[in-house]
Amino acid sequence: MQFSLIVTVDCLALSVFIYTLIAFRDHRRRRGLPYPPGPPSWPVIGNLLDVPKRSPWAAYADLSKKYGDVVCLRLFGQIVVVLCSLNSVKDLLEKRGELYADRPPVPIFELMDVDWTLPIAKKGRAWREGRRLLDRSLRPGATALHRQLIEEKTRIFLGQLLSTPKDFRAHVDLLQGRLIMSLTYGYDLKENDKIMIPVRVTGEIMSRLAVPGAALVNHLPFLKHVPSWFPWFTYEPLAGMCRELSQRMKNEPIDFVKNAMQEGTAIPSLAGEYLQEAENLDGLERQVTEQIIKDTLGSMFQDAYVEFELSAGSDTARFLAGSSMSSLFLALAIYPEVQKRAQAELDSVVSRDRLPTSDDKSRLPYIEAMCKELLRWQMVTPMGVPHASTEDDIYKGFFIPKGSFDAIARAILHNPKLYPDPETFKPERFLNKEDGTFRDDPTILLAFGAGKRICPGRHFVDATLFVVISSVLSVFNVTKAKNKDGNDIPIEVATSVEGRIAIQPAKFDCSITPRDKVAEDLIKAGVLA
Repeated sequence: MQFSLIVTVDCLALSVFIYTLIAFRDHRRRRGLPYPPGPPSWPVIGNLLDVPKRSPWAAYADLSKKYGDVVCLRLFGQIVVVLCSLNSVKDLLEKRGELYADRPPVPIFELMDVDWTLPIAKKGRAWREGRRLLDRSLRPGATALHRQLIEEKTRIFLGQLLSTPKDFRAHVDLLQGRLIMSLTYGYDLKENDKIMIPVRVTGEIMSRLAVPGAALVNHLPFLKHVPSWFPWFTYEPLAGMCRELSQRMKNEPIDFVKNAMQEGTAIPSLAGEYLQEAENLDGLERQVTEQIIKDTLGSMFQDAYVEFELSAGSDTARFLAGSSMSSLFLALAIYPEVQKRAQAELDSVVSRDRLPTSDDKSRLPYIEAMCKELLRWQMVTPMGVPHASTEDDIYKGFFIPKGSFDAIARAILHNPKLYPDPETFKPERFLNKEDGTFRDDPTILLAFGAGKRICPGRHFVDATLFVVISSVLSVFNVTKAKNKDGNDIPIEVATSVEGRIAIQPAKFDCSITPRDKVAEDLIKAGVLA
């Protein structure tokens, strides 16, 4: 009994000593400065209970109302700083962009062997060169070269909506995949294409295990070394599956391009362009460059479906168009006055005997405003992707430690001071009241990230959204679906999906019908073109 008491006292004394030592070192590191304000934390787990798996962006936004624009959370001894205001995002992620351009390590992604993807890659040569490739290929001038691709795939999409309008979500899904796979690999994606299996499964697992609290190893990295049979470590089988699939995700599309180049059947693509450039390199440099190409384009391949329904976030060619197009049908069904105004603008500018094109954009300000409002109204990644600072910093008298950052973009884009009545879909927010011309709002870029990690594919997204939205509105009417008694089926605007970082509209029914016989004939002619 006495021996047990002595051991207990010794353990308590050791714990107090270690805690005091850590606190002393932390105080010296902070030079007496306080961390940003935040909720009280529990021993060991910190604020883990304050970060729910469901809609964490909403929980963070609520915390900001109490603690301010910059909130500090503690998770198993790690400090996480959350930015909830436009000014704090500009001050840190943009004005000090180089300092905050890194990504925090995510142990579960390391176990899954997906930390090579550009969205979550650490700063280094692979990220810099991959980013350089995409910036070059997806800049505004380059996007103009891809307009024909966007318009061609959109015509096919309209034909699918005409044939099976109830499957509009599946058609949006396929359009998204076709755009990215054609652009990236010159690959003509088919329905239920087997090449998409690795990205579908990997994306699903990534999105579920990346949410705070979903995998304990993310907060206690030493658990990476614990045997997989240990109780509660049920994510190890999923991680093992991802390790195999992530290699397929990188290699299979590139192998397709290489074979097509050898056979002389390759369609122009980013992969073909990059591989031809790499042929001019020698030895090890060529091998390293080809690996960077694989990783970079594999990240875009991931976006083909991950961004639409599963994503853990992305700063590569973040094709937010997919989820925004689903939100389009939601908005049109709920706000018929928006549809009526948009169609009136289209009919006054574009002849009914043709579909709108990118060249019509400057004359269709309301359609352009709809594109921006869709990005704001239903954000795909409301939490963004965490940034990481590469060294300690001081902001407004608070100590900002080297480490992880979250910028809750949805809290900013739904701030009623910036956007009154933020939950309502109002394209006129982006129009000048005096003359109805389009009003650019740089704040909306937060939908694509911020700072050095802003999405290089944002210009392609803008071009895609405009063509798709204007084309759909020119030939279709979208209304609420009817029940068997002929009454409208109510639609609830719900987006939260448990266990996922990315969101999309909850499933809903709507009616999609041709505006008239002229529109129906135009759709059929476009499919045959």
